[in-house]
Parts: sequence; structure tokens; C-alpha cells
Amino acid sequence: MRIRPAGTHALLLDCTAPADIPEAVLVEAWRAELWRRREQGDLSAVEIVPAARTVLLDGLPDPAATADLLFRWTPAVTAAAAARAAATARDGTPAPDGIPAGAGGDTARAGDGGDTARGDETAHGDTARGGDTARGDTITGGGIAADGGGHGGEILVPVEFDGPDLPLVAEHWGVDVPAVLRRLTGTRFLVAFCGFAPGFPYLTGLPADLALPRLPTPRPRVPAGSVALAGPYAGIYPSASPGGWLLVGRTDLPLFDVDGDPPARLGPGTRVRLVAT
Repeated sequence: MRIRPAGTHALLLDCTAPADIPEAVLVEAWRAELWRRREQGDLSAVEIVPAARTVLLDGLPDPAATADLLFRWTPAVTAAAAARAAATARDGTPAPDGIPAGAGGDTARAGDGGDTARGDETAHGDTARGGDTARGDTITGGGIAADGGGHGGEILVPVEFDGPDLPLVAEHWGVDVPAVLRRLTGTRFLVAFCGFAPGFPYLTGLPADLALPRLPTPRPRVPAGSVALAGPYAGIYPSASPGGWLLVGRTDLPLFDVDGDPPARLGPGTRVRLVAT
């Protein structure tokens, strides 16, 4: 891990991971630990913003002292990330019938939603700063908290799986469309970070070998609520915008309210399941 200054009152953690720890797992381990430390008073930071490979700490009264703390916490965070990666490798998420192991070999690194700008859904931290708070409480009017409140809640997102790109996803994965739906509804997703547009959640949970390329040419307009796939991520468009992700469905669940607290309904650290309607 590298720690770099980002202005006078911010630090950027570059979460370069050991070979046995996926970067997304290490980023999530840091996000969870930093939020925990802030809540118990060990860390003073106005914002903690995860991205694909980094975590930004902004509003630090003493960046040098914070950097010392980060170095002290690194062994424990790395150990926690390694344990989670090992547990995932050991237990995994059971694949629904019809998804063969190793399916989806047609992956495209250019579409993996990494830190490189592409002009559409680029994986930066939430530009609206809506990604600093997890929305784990009970949600009414669409989403449902499946197992209680707090950061541990799981949000059930109702989805009408009628996206125009479902056949293309099935082709890439080497399965039929019903098997794609079983995979998506059987996956327990986690919001890794928000980016591209205010409240746009990048959801991890799909196996790396099911990563998908973006469309060669982005659509000029993707409707609000569209559920989509690109690279290793699933995502949901909070508002209408151009976009190049593969569309698999749509939801009526509002994802961003500038007057809400927090504004982003699906913030980093929130567990999500897609439920067919």
C-alpha cells in the first residue's frame, strides 16, 4: 500500500494488494476499518471515499499524523482482507444450475471499470460525495432491508429483467438467458464505491471470469433505473444519461436524492440482492 498526499488536508491510499488478495477486497477492508475507526473516535476525517483501487481521506486536520496511523493499521487490515479472500475462495457463492465453472472467458480488461477514464462509466469515487455513507437501514417505497438496520443490512432491489442486452450477456457467458437471471438473482452483491454519476453504485460479487466488455459505442441515453453489467461490476443508473454498459433490467427504486441523508441510497459497504419482479 502507498499513501500519497492529495492537497493540503487529504491522503490517497493506493491499495496495491498482494497476489492472493483481490484489490476490491483490500479496498473494502480499508473502507470498513476507516469508518469503524472514525466512528469510535480514532480517526478524524470529513470524508472517506473508496474507489476501484484507492481510498481518499479528505478533511484531515493533520495528514502526517494520520499517515502514521495508517501504517500502524496496515498489518491488521491486510490480514482481514486476506482472511476474507481465503473464505471467498474456499466457500464462494454457489453457482446456480446452468452456469458452468469458468464460463465467460470472453473478458475485456478495457471494460473492467478500473481507474482509467473512458468517457462513460469511469470508476472514480462518487463525484457528488454521496459515497461516504452506507445506506443499510430499512427502506420503504421499493427497496427492502432484508436483515435489519445499520451497515449490515441487505437491500433487496426489485428488478424487471427485460434488458435488451440479456441475450448478449448470455452469449458471453456461454449460457441461456434464464441461467443469467439465476446468476444475477443468486449473487450477493456489495457496493464497492459510487462513481460516474451521483448515486451510481458499483456492485461487486460476480466472479472475475464473468467480466463483460462495454458496448463498442455507448448509448446516447440510458433510462434511469437501468440495471447493467460491465467489466466485473453490476450497476444501476440513478438518472438518465449516456452509457455503454450492457442493460439487463430496470428498477423503480430511487437511488439518489440530493436532499436525502445520505443522498445516495446504495452507498459503499451496502449489501445488495437483485430480486426478480
